[in-house]
Amino acid sequence: MRAAPTCPRCFGPLHGPSAWSSAWRCDTHGDVLPYQPPLPPSGAGLEAVRKNAVVPVWLPWPLPSGWLVTGFGEVGDERTGARASVVALSGPALVDGPADMLVIAEEPGVGIGASFAGLAGPDPGDGFDAGPPNAKIEVLGHPTALWVVHGSPDRAVYAGEALGNWLWVIAWPPEAGCLIALAELSLFDARDQDLDIPYGAFSPRLEG
Repeated sequence: MRAAPTCPRCFGPLHGPSAWSSAWRCDTHGDVLPYQPPLPPSGAGLEAVRKNAVVPVWLPWPLPSGWLVTGFGEVGDERTGARASVVALSGPALVDGPADMLVIAEEPGVGIGASFAGLAGPDPGDGFDAGPPNAKIEVLGHPTALWVVHGSPDRAVYAGEALGNWLWVIAWPPEAGCLIALAELSLFDARDQDLDIPYGAFSPRLEG
């Protein structure tokens, strides 16, 4: 039996839909879309996200050397579809030691990217893109700008926009942020690709 959905903005408990409302409700953040229990790193987990996703399911491809896909997440329910998707990856950092990464697509206002980034608001915040971009990656073959967002100090956070949705790339430890800036990541929408994806152990990062 899967665990209960949680709030995408604080990972706290939710009150489910009732006879009076079809919405999920957080005592702190009001009506929200539910963050569903994470899905395992497997073909079945990917297929479940692909089936429900209204937004892209961004997957770096080819994966950086030595990296593995380590789970999936989604925000939404059967009524709304998944309005945010999360792909977890783990592998060696460009510096010593292991690293974790989340690649997130979400509609504005959902809030799951900001939560994983350690921000209080649902989005990157006003003015985050006021200066020149800090990194550029390819999204569906097109150069896409990302800016550093200052969230929790134990991680590196980059945010931008792709296909009208927020794009977040979040890495632990913060030194792993150099992978985002230097590794020339290229993102594909896993909804449209049948790839031979290598999977690793489930990433606890997905649990918030």
